[in-house]
Order: sequence, then structure tokens, then C-alpha cells
Amino acid sequence: MSLWTKHYLLEKNSIFLVIGVLIVIAIGGLVEIVPLFYLRSTIEKVDGVRPYTPLELAGRNIYVREGCYNCHSQMIRPLRDEVERYGHYSLAAESMYDRPFQWGSKRTGPDLARVGTKYTDEWHRDHLASPKSVVPGSIMPAYPWLAATELDFAHIQDDLKVQAQLGVPYTPAMIEQAIADLKTQATTDAPTADELAKRYPNAQVRDFDGDPSRITEADALIAYLQQLGAQVNFKIYDDKANIR
Repeated sequence: MSLWTKHYLLEKNSIFLVIGVLIVIAIGGLVEIVPLFYLRSTIEKVDGVRPYTPLELAGRNIYVREGCYNCHSQMIRPLRDEVERYGHYSLAAESMYDRPFQWGSKRTGPDLARVGTKYTDEWHRDHLASPKSVVPGSIMPAYPWLAATELDFAHIQDDLKVQAQLGVPYTPAMIEQAIADLKTQATTDAPTADELAKRYPNAQVRDFDGDPSRITEADALIAYLQQLGAQVNFKIYDDKANIR
């Protein structure tokens, strides 16, 4: 019996075909899954990536609450047009402390993975209060209440505890100092800024909303936005790519 005849019999008998398909899928699945049991982590560690500060975490909660992820993704694909427009493609490690991650499935607005330090705090304040004032063609709704609403951070320690249970490396000291660290980061020239920097390297410390008399939701959201993509020195990766 020729090979062609054997193949014909396999296609003609649906039961044999189904069994063959299941065998192939099982082998492919094992090849994909088994190696994962021998890896401690599937995410490569990247220098600079750290857990969110209490203020940034509060801002991220506001970002999720307001549904910003519905229009903005935080994942730059390794495609030329994306990299040229938004910057270095996203690394898995950049989202390792996101629960849930903010990759998104569509974009109505631009990707925000590299928005940190791209604009000034004043630009963000104007953009949140009246998007069209800085981007005339924007269809983004205004969020003026963020600057008028004082940030409720009474439960920020509980937020850190939950994140720690999920695997984020918040230490007991970080959790204990959460409220103090939040106030420090939202204060320009805070005397305890050095202590904050020890726990959260390269954290940006200043009054983000332009009103030093209080800490608002705008402070938290802008602090969160200003650190997106600003933790990793991508010049190192670009230099390595050029050497290769």
C-alpha cells in the first residue's frame, strides 16, 4: 500500500483523522507547556523596573476607575511604524507589577507606554481639564473633577498589602510608610524625599497638580502617567542592538 493510499484512508475515516489531530495537538501542547515547569520566571528581569509608589498606585487605580484603558493601550508592538511613533517596543518586565495589565486591545487615543516625562505636568493638567486646549482634534472627554477632588488615601496601606499578596515585592517597611511616602512624593522639595528614593529609586517627587495646599486625584494620576516608560534606560538596549 503506497503512502498516498494510507493518507487517503486517514482522510476518508473521520475517526482516525480526529485521533491523529488530537495526538498532534497533545504533542504540541506538551512541547509548549513542559518547559514552563522548569523556569522560575517567564519574564526576564530588567534593571530599573520597580513597584509603584503609593501615589503612583493610587493614580493607577484612578486610571482604571475612569476607564482610560478603553481608549489607550500600554503596549508598543515591535513594528517599525509603532517604534518610530511611540518609542522602544514594550518589554514584558514593564508590566510585571500590573494587576491587571493595561496592554489594551484597541486604540482610540495614542499608546501611553512611553508618555512618562514626554510632557510637562502643566500639559497634563490642561489635557485632563480640557483635552482640546492642547490637542485641538482630541475626542477625549474632560476630567476637570480630578483636580478638584482630594485624594482619598486612607486605605493605601491595604492596597499595598493586597499587591504584596499577589506577588509585588512590597516590604513591611514600604507598607508601614505608605501614607508618609504618598505625602512626600506629592510635595515639592520634601525633606523626606531621600527616604522615599531608597524605597522607590528614581521616583519623581513634586507637586503634580499645581496646588501645593492639598493632594488631589490629579496629583496621583499625573504621577502615574509621568513614570510610564521612564523607569528603564532604553539607550542601553538600543546600544546593544547597534553593536550586534
